Amino acid sequence: MEPKKNPKADLTRNSSLYFAIGLALVLGLTWLAIDWKTYDEEEVFEYTMNVDDELEEEVPITEQMKTPPPPPPPAAPEVIEVVEDEEEVEETIIESTETDQEEEIVEVEEIEEVEEVVDVDVPFTVIEDKPMFPACEGVPKNQQFACFKENLDKHVRKTFRYPEMAQEMGIQGRVYVNFRINKDGTITILNTRAPDKSLDQEARRIINSLPKLIPGKQRGRPTPVTFAYPIVFKLN
Repeated sequence: MEPKKNPKADLTRNSSLYFAIGLALVLGLTWLAIDWKTYDEEEVFEYTMNVDDELEEEVPITEQMKTPPPPPPPAAPEVIEVVEDEEEVEETIIESTETDQEEEIVEVEEIEEVEEVVDVDVPFTVIEDKPMFPACEGVPKNQQFACFKENLDKHVRKTFRYPEMAQEMGIQGRVYVNFRINKDGTITILNTRAPDKSLDQEARRIINSLPKLIPGKQRGRPTPVTFAYPIVFKLN
């Protein structure tokens, strides 16, 4: 017969439990060892200052108070010497500006101011007395313009010459001549506008050949008058 073992005497029965407990203890000790912290002791710094000893030191005086200098002694009063005035002073006699009844009063003649008249060009349509050809002298005012225009047209037809170069090139058109009738009746061309130089020269020649006219008047005074006149150059 084989002898039977007592189950309580079997050492391998709770081996797994003991292993788990041992492993837990080892892990716990390891964690404590890792988490363990140590601190250095802090040195306590103590310093005491003896205030009394510091205050006993002498502070050097870098600047000394300067005492103000004494005021200067008062100056002696000046001695004024009285000198007799021996020079004679001439007195200036101021004459009175008042007139005597017996004195004659001289009358001063007043100088008349001469008003300077500035000549201003007046258009032909608004001048009071219009410029006229000698043939129009004495006509009524309402007929002055018509008479002037009629005689101007006659002069242009009489002196008109078509430039040969313009005829050969077939140049034609209208030339506007703006001229002034001066205070003495002479003519001054102010400006022209023409399609060609040859036509412009011919228009200027026609106007410059006008006879001396009777000047226009404004308020009875001779006044320069402007007039614009077109000259037509047309080929048949």
